[in-house]
Amino acid sequence: MRHTYLTTVVVLTCTVLVGWSQAQTGPKIISVDVPGASGTEAIFINPSGVITGVYADWNGANHGFVRSADGTMTSFDASGAGTGPGEGTEPWSINPTGDITGWYTDATGFTHGFLRTANGSFTTFDVPGAAKPAGIPCTPPVICSNGTQGGAINAAGEITGQYLDAAGVFHGFVRSPEGTITTFDVPGAGTGFGQGTYVVFGDGISLSGAVVGGYQLPDGTFHDFVRSPDGAITTFDPFGSGFPQTAGINSRGVTMGLYVGATGSYHGFVHSPDGELTSFDVSGAGTAAGQGTEGFNINMAGDITGTYIDGSGVGHGFLRLKDGTVSTFDAPGAGTSSGQGTTPFSNNPANAIVGFYVDVNGVYHGFLRQ
Repeated sequence: MRHTYLTTVVVLTCTVLVGWSQAQTGPKIISVDVPGASGTEAIFINPSGVITGVYADWNGANHGFVRSADGTMTSFDASGAGTGPGEGTEPWSINPTGDITGWYTDATGFTHGFLRTANGSFTTFDVPGAAKPAGIPCTPPVICSNGTQGGAINAAGEITGQYLDAAGVFHGFVRSPEGTITTFDVPGAGTGFGQGTYVVFGDGISLSGAVVGGYQLPDGTFHDFVRSPDGAITTFDPFGSGFPQTAGINSRGVTMGLYVGATGSYHGFVHSPDGELTSFDVSGAGTAAGQGTEGFNINMAGDITGTYIDGSGVGHGFLRLKDGTVSTFDAPGAGTSSGQGTTPFSNNPANAIVGFYVDVNGVYHGFLRQ
């Protein structure tokens, strides 16, 4: 997912097929590819099984798509989106009613936020003070961008995201359903180039309006935060890591993500509203730097999906239920060399899972696991 405050850029796809019985036949995984695309990344799935994501054309421009629960695919572009390499439209989150947020990059390389409603109408927006500085911060876990980025939308229509100012500093924002934009910074966040406050994309805002993300201190270390609906900010560091990455929050206020251990490997974590932290690792995850377990999304029940990277650098999917039970899977067609494999990004309340896989030729494909 490109879920901000995540090192890996991911996208997903998902849908629930009525009548499918896992008890009788087991999970089924299908590919989700936009016809004619050079690569497809499904980003997010809502409770009804509607998916949004991004695909690239053969010129390298990005376009959004929405896939209905019956499999109907509709592509879309924000007005003003550029058509050159790296330009275009990038959706990041879809809410239960089918409204989508994300950003688009125009022909000058400047990014703008957007809201696409379920009926296809567009509203674009820019946070006051958003700018295109000289040079774009591109240091993980920060997404390379500038201007305004819509990142996540909840059922009420509140949008959260981040923007970059003229000095190259990141700031968070919340946009009300009426269009009012409130900006915020975590106290103590660095003000140097590429530093500041970052917001989680995909599931970065809860039903009540709580926002999660991370921030970087002037010394270069990263830390996590939760911003309550009234604007109060609480910070935390999973297990003392100087490189944690919160990846989502559910309607019960449970957050989760990953952190980097002493060897440079990743470990998953769950953070309850009362402050309790639980670490977890998937069996088979590698222990070297850049390997390990990465939690990417949490549903209402507290079930988590994500990827684990084995000792050969290959990604595999996992689903961790609230009780700690873990199942693993690979998308058919996923490559088995380093940098290839399966990367889940989202699970809905029914635990339909979407993500992408990289095949043996390095091509990205969306997938849906039912």
